[in-house]
Amino acid sequence: LDPATLQRRLLLCLYGLGTNAGLKRVSAGVEDVSYKELLHVHRRFIHVEALRDAARRVANATLAIRNPMIWGEVGTACASDSKKFGAWDRNLMTEWHIRYGGRGVMIYWHVEKRSTCIYSQLKRCSSSEVAAMIEGVLRHCTDLEIHRQYVDSHGQSEVAFAFCKLLGFELAPRLKAIARQKLCLPRPGMKGELPNLMP
Repeated sequence: LDPATLQRRLLLCLYGLGTNAGLKRVSAGVEDVSYKELLHVHRRFIHVEALRDAARRVANATLAIRNPMIWGEVGTACASDSKKFGAWDRNLMTEWHIRYGGRGVMIYWHVEKRSTCIYSQLKRCSSSEVAAMIEGVLRHCTDLEIHRQYVDSHGQSEVAFAFCKLLGFELAPRLKAIARQKLCLPRPGMKGELPNLMP
C-alpha cells in the first residue's frame, strides 16, 4: 500500500471505531474501499496500546492549552460512570443486564471536571464498578493528578472508601435519595454543632 492510501484507510478505520459506526457501515459509505480492506488495516495497524497512547496525548494536549479565563483552572477532580451498549450473544463479555434489561457490555468512562475523557474501559454488566473506578484512577496515564473521584451510588462501598483512602484520593459518591436519608450522629449533643444539616 502506498502511504496516502494507508493513511486514508487508517482514518476511515479510526472514524468507524471512534464514532461506533463500525467498519462495515463506513465501508458501505465509501465507494473505493471494501470492508475486508478496512479490516486488514485495522488488524495490522491499530492496537489497544496505541489507541490508549493517542487518547492520553489528546487529553494532555487539551488540558495544556485550555484558557483558564474561559475554562477555569485544571482541577484535581474526576467523575466516572458506565453506560450499557447492546452486544451479540456470542461475545465473551456479553451478559444480561438486570437493571437495564437486554444483553450487552458496559463502557466505564472517567471524565475530568471540564468534560475531557481521561480513561475508558470495557467491563461486564455484572462486574464491580468499584474495581473499574479504581483501575481508571490508577491507569489513566494523563498529567492530571486526581485527588477526588466522583461516582454514583454503584461506585461506592465500604471497600471502595478503604482502598481510596489507602491510595491517596478521596471518594465522593452521589448518595441516592439523600433527602430521605437519616443521619446518625456520633454523639447525642452534636446536632447543635452542625447547623447546615438542619432542615
